[in-house]
Amino acid sequence: MGITSSPRRSGRPGAGGPLPSPSLVPSSRLVLATVAVDVPRGAQTYEGEIAARAQDALRAAAPGLHDPWTVERTVVRGLRSTLAGTARLPLGYLTRASPRSRAMAGLSLYPHDAVVHRTDLRLPPAPHREVLTIHDVAPWQFPDEGAPVRAATEEVRRAAAVICVSRYTAHEVAELFGIDEPHVVRHGVGQQFFDADRVPSAYVASLGVTGPYVLHAGGASQRKNLAALAEAWPAIRSARPDLGLVLTGQGHPERTRLFAGMPGTLLAGRVPPASVPGLVAGALAVVVPSLHEGFGLPALEAMAARTPVVAAATGALPEIVGDTGILVAPTARGLAEGVVFATSGDPAVDRMVVRARRRARWFTWERSALEHAKIWRSVR
Repeated sequence: MGITSSPRRSGRPGAGGPLPSPSLVPSSRLVLATVAVDVPRGAQTYEGEIAARAQDALRAAAPGLHDPWTVERTVVRGLRSTLAGTARLPLGYLTRASPRSRAMAGLSLYPHDAVVHRTDLRLPPAPHREVLTIHDVAPWQFPDEGAPVRAATEEVRRAAAVICVSRYTAHEVAELFGIDEPHVVRHGVGQQFFDADRVPSAYVASLGVTGPYVLHAGGASQRKNLAALAEAWPAIRSARPDLGLVLTGQGHPERTRLFAGMPGTLLAGRVPPASVPGLVAGALAVVVPSLHEGFGLPALEAMAARTPVVAAATGALPEIVGDTGILVAPTARGLAEGVVFATSGDPAVDRMVVRARRRARWFTWERSALEHAKIWRSVR
């Protein structure tokens, strides 16, 4: 998978990319650059949580040092997009564009005196110091994850620092782009998941769910492995006839094809953000069958909410879940056995949940933002 024809470059601060002119005064201006989307997912949760804490984190990263930073957000939308944003760019064209064309777009998009943190490779590169977040390399591995950015290798190698959200992703990024392993800065989990009651919420009742249920929250692309979950469900239903399966997420033809009309399943669609913690906490288990995850936020949210996790032993999921969840083969048999055990009432599951909640408390957005701030300061 790796691109190894060129010398490896470091994903650490100060490596790769043109150095600023000595006449430039180090900037105290940070621009967080993102892409506007109509369906927020884990990446957008990350962007919002880090942006909300950036200013305080920059102060905390250098206590006693008086160098005020300004923090701005650049939200790029497509030329015909009706979404809110601060700039418009031909994102489809830029994905296929040459490094030179993308560099020219970046010159017009970002201020020249700023540290730019780009959280989506589709965005053009910044002209001077920039930090990149790479959540996963799914576009290079799965055909339904969007086209890979043509200029990605050159831009990743030129970045002042690269951040990945797990060691698993950092290793994949290092191999794919031929750089030393990047910084690993993991996501956090909101306090609302720790505070959620483990009883069916009013939102769950409004969906028509009247009995115990297992929850799958997330997308329906190939790597989410919903086909294996659909194959597993009849066996789970046979062992647990009273159990339902609630699947959330924007309507997707593959999810509909697999589950519409299947006994005991409910396609719940998009869930209001305020209702997500209650939905997670009220489940008997959260199942994450993915073949590939750069992090696995639904698993961490379940851990915080005292809900047993059944997760495929693939991608970054073992790294996040550790020994506090039920890790299974990403097959119908593995998923069925995992869900049946998770919902069995076995005391071992209860002990696992206690460990999971304790583990989840380590993953805070404040910790994540502070690590980001240290990197922003180091590349200024």
